[in-house]
Amino acid sequence: MGIDYGTKRTGIAVTDPLQLIASGLDTVPTEAIFDFLTGYMAAEEVERIVVGLPLYPDGNPAQIAPQVEQFVKKLQKLFPMLAVNTWDERYTSEEAKRIILQSGARKKQRRDKSLVDKVSAVLILEDYLKTHIWQSFS
Repeated sequence: MGIDYGTKRTGIAVTDPLQLIASGLDTVPTEAIFDFLTGYMAAEEVERIVVGLPLYPDGNPAQIAPQVEQFVKKLQKLFPMLAVNTWDERYTSEEAKRIILQSGARKKQRRDKSLVDKVSAVLILEDYLKTHIWQSFS
């Protein structure tokens, strides 16, 4: 599972059991994220959670990074049986906007910030999978 944490909304992506394809699952109001995840974990098998860590271009933590680290700690406490990793999410929002624009989405869809959050979560998960899982196939 990939998570793009935000102060208002949190984008969520998942992968198939073979960990080949990352797909956007949902965007959830951040105040409801733990209820959502608890329900999802009860219904679906999740092996790992990858949370995007916001960094500035120079590699220093972005302003929201301490909130993300608190979120990760709460995830680890709530789901101790799961591995929880952070992953560099630099430029994912910009890349998500570019992908949405290239997809031919209408102007209203391109302005939908929840769609950007969901696509950003997919990009975080894909990048993690590419680095950790897919390399073992090559």
